[in-house]
Amino acid sequence: MKHLNTLLAALLMLSGIAFAGETGTALKSDTLRKEPYADAKAVGTLKRNDKIEILTKKGAWLQIKAGKSTGWVRLLSVKRGTQGSSNEAAGILGLATGRSGTGQVVSTTGVRGLNEEELKDAKFNEEEMKQLEASTISAEDGKTFVTAGGLKARKLDYLPQPQPTKGSAQ
Repeated sequence: MKHLNTLLAALLMLSGIAFAGETGTALKSDTLRKEPYADAKAVGTLKRNDKIEILTKKGAWLQIKAGKSTGWVRLLSVKRGTQGSSNEAAGILGLATGRSGTGQVVSTTGVRGLNEEELKDAKFNEEEMKQLEASTISAEDGKTFVTAGGLKARKLDYLPQPQPTKGSAQ
């Protein structure tokens, strides 16, 4: 078991390297950023179905090359391709990182107010995404807003641990 944990830890550390040289396809139109941050300077655009080369990964961002442009996009904007079925290391890495197959992303999301049928019928809406992304502000604009509103940071104590009630399992 110790050897398995060591192997998984090593594979996870190398996960950024494993992306390098992979190809993929843009799932949606997006902005290529100079750095892996939503408020970083735009250096190009990515169109849906553009073929890309993945250079590296940092957190939830991929540095990619699309045509003559190089920049950073969100991980979920890209469907990863495969390097071929003979690459066993990539297959093991897929298991270790929760990713397997082409572009399958493992994630969980809490959703309130939608029933099962509405969730099944949900479809990607590029216009709504553009409106959402247009709401992004820079850290500097955020600080200006906080100062103008007279907001101040406060330290709050953690909530106390709940006490078990009579007859409840611990």
